[in-house]
Amino acid sequence: MQITSTTGPKIAPIIKSNSSFLSLCQIYTLSCNNLMMDKNNAVLVLKDGTVVRGRGFGAKTQAEGELVFNTSMGGYQEALTDPSYRYQILMMTYPLIGNYGVNDEDFESDRIQVEGFVVREVTEKPSHSKSKKTLDEFLKEYETPGIQGVDTRFLTRKIRIHGVMNGILKYPYEEEEIEDLKERARNLRDISDLDLVDLVSIKRPKRYDVNGKKTVVLVDCGVKLSIIKFLLDRKINVIRVPAKTSIDKILEYEPNGILISNGPGDPEKAEYVIETVKRLISEEIPIFGICLGLQIIALASGAETYKLKFGHRGSNHPVKDLETGRAHITSQNHGFAVDADSIPEEIEISHISLNDHSVEGIRYKELPIRAVQYHPEAHPGPWYNYYIFDEFVDMMK
Repeated sequence: MQITSTTGPKIAPIIKSNSSFLSLCQIYTLSCNNLMMDKNNAVLVLKDGTVVRGRGFGAKTQAEGELVFNTSMGGYQEALTDPSYRYQILMMTYPLIGNYGVNDEDFESDRIQVEGFVVREVTEKPSHSKSKKTLDEFLKEYETPGIQGVDTRFLTRKIRIHGVMNGILKYPYEEEEIEDLKERARNLRDISDLDLVDLVSIKRPKRYDVNGKKTVVLVDCGVKLSIIKFLLDRKINVIRVPAKTSIDKILEYEPNGILISNGPGDPEKAEYVIETVKRLISEEIPIFGICLGLQIIALASGAETYKLKFGHRGSNHPVKDLETGRAHITSQNHGFAVDADSIPEEIEISHISLNDHSVEGIRYKELPIRAVQYHPEAHPGPWYNYYIFDEFVDMMK
């Protein structure tokens, strides 16, 4: 049996007729990749010694962090600018990225937050009416390196089997650097050793006034701008404060509600936010938490958290509402979760993941406090979880 391609090599008749089609494709892919080796000018080196070569794009520099994957088919601009990805090298499982370019609207912060970007293939000529620049230009603007032409399926399977792991992405690189990069990758600090919340939080308070009758103080642990937008759309004034803001300062604003935002890293490292929430609980002001915000509320209430093997990142995660029995498809981005067995009696679990049964929502039985692990604002993701914001507004009544 022989295969001929106009763009690739001729494969010798080494495959018997009863061999699997998958094996045939793998041999063809390896043959094509060998022809492209002279074009490879970027490398991804993982903590376990794995070396993946590819073609660089974006900024010519180096990135260090935890390699994670996202299963969304779109929304790469929102993901790149999400502060929850700080100290992480983001990999998209969907094979073609950048096809609709980058616009001026879909920012979730004021810059790219990921350390590096890994994709199968980047579109060089995007097509969309709102597109202002290519993905390559976007990464260059914010000095972020990328690598393409790599087997993202292989890397995703590795993470699912062995868990997320630290790595270094370098573009360009020299072959003699590989051993040094392996050693450095083995010695990178774990994400649980870093306080990333203080790194991404706003540095001084900022007001968003829509002449609403209610005001929310948003404790910024790395908030997505879409969350602020959804509050403003509901005519709620927002006062965004740094994560280290004291409870006394928060109460000076006389808020009708308090939102603890999403953010990066291990929630236990944000001890200052945990202590603030402990005191806020006794004030009986409506409190709502999203993603990291849920973990912080749980820790402030005496529960414990743990690190997930490979996290939940994507816009297609099924979650069950235990009160209604309904299943919702949700947008998620977190690497830590609350230990269900550690949750105190005054709190009940409201939602669970249908993939691994981890905690996806909690609420106090007697106090106006609730939180969800997923992202109701999505962006990208399904629209029908927006009702969570309406429920928070109702709590303030």
